[in-house]
Amino acid sequence: MSYLRRFRARYSQTAADCRKVSLRNDRERKRVLVTGGAGFLGSHLCRLLLEAGHQVVCLDDFSIGAKSNVEPLMRFDAFAVAMHDVVEPFELEIDEIYHLANPASPPHCQADPIRAMQTHVLGTINVLELAARHGARVLHVTFSDDGAQQLYPESVGGDAAFLGRRSCYEEGPRSAEALFSDFHELYQLDVRLVRIFNAYGPMMRADDNRIISNFVLRALKGEDITIYGDPSETSTFCFAYDLIDGIVRVMASPASLPVPIDLGSPMEFAIGEVAEQVIELVGSRSSLVLRPKKAGILRRRQPDIALAMQEFGWCPRMDLSGGLLQTIGYFDRLLSASRSPFAEAA
Repeated sequence: MSYLRRFRARYSQTAADCRKVSLRNDRERKRVLVTGGAGFLGSHLCRLLLEAGHQVVCLDDFSIGAKSNVEPLMRFDAFAVAMHDVVEPFELEIDEIYHLANPASPPHCQADPIRAMQTHVLGTINVLELAARHGARVLHVTFSDDGAQQLYPESVGGDAAFLGRRSCYEEGPRSAEALFSDFHELYQLDVRLVRIFNAYGPMMRADDNRIISNFVLRALKGEDITIYGDPSETSTFCFAYDLIDGIVRVMASPASLPVPIDLGSPMEFAIGEVAEQVIELVGSRSSLVLRPKKAGILRRRQPDIALAMQEFGWCPRMDLSGGLLQTIGYFDRLLSASRSPFAEAA
């Protein structure tokens, strides 16, 4: 049974019910800031905003984001890049802010956890203060944490995890969400909070150590794919374009939303089946190698997208095979251009 057919059967909602909405309810051209705009999702968001006719400033220090992600956008007269670290204060005339400048994967957080926490906290404060000065609408995007919850109700904040090497990855986003809530309550700031789950697609970094990128790169290079733990264990995956569509819909909401909105796919896939599908789509000779599960790994993080479906008419549209094909194509081009894909992605 296809992904969409299973989705419809589970939620009793057809794809037509996931109605299309305009980028904003009005047609006014906006001055939009995207922090972390050279990153995986940020670069896709910048393109969508530009194609909708808005003026876009990408703010990024390129410590994680890639210059190659935004170089194609330089053809837009309405696009500008500000090379700046969000931890340092800055000033821009702006109408809306999409705040994506958050370390999004454990490897980056573990490399410099103190700097990562500064980005989550000080960077978020700088963004919120800028929004307050200009009366701008501001949306914060964070990645779901690694708590023990399998199905994440949007009302749940998650378990405290302030100890250990992953603490900045788990507690940093939670601190940023708290700051957004405080600025909304104390200063009536127009805020939105979005949590995304297991994003994948073109522009992913090759060294992010994520399931999809690891599987695709190994299959393209003909290397064995290692699965840690039970291959029947499930996870969910959501294509980048679907997530960007959801983020824009939440920003377009006429009312401030100081509570998190989950965006992700509720459909679960066995990790072993995903690996086999990647091998088949690539036409690779890779084999699956099973290893004992590493401590601290929790793959089964299923979002609760009831609010997104009810309030914004949003649901994922891309099926897994279609998203994998686009992701495979991206990494195939990356490998063809260079024998060092990590350097290319950095």
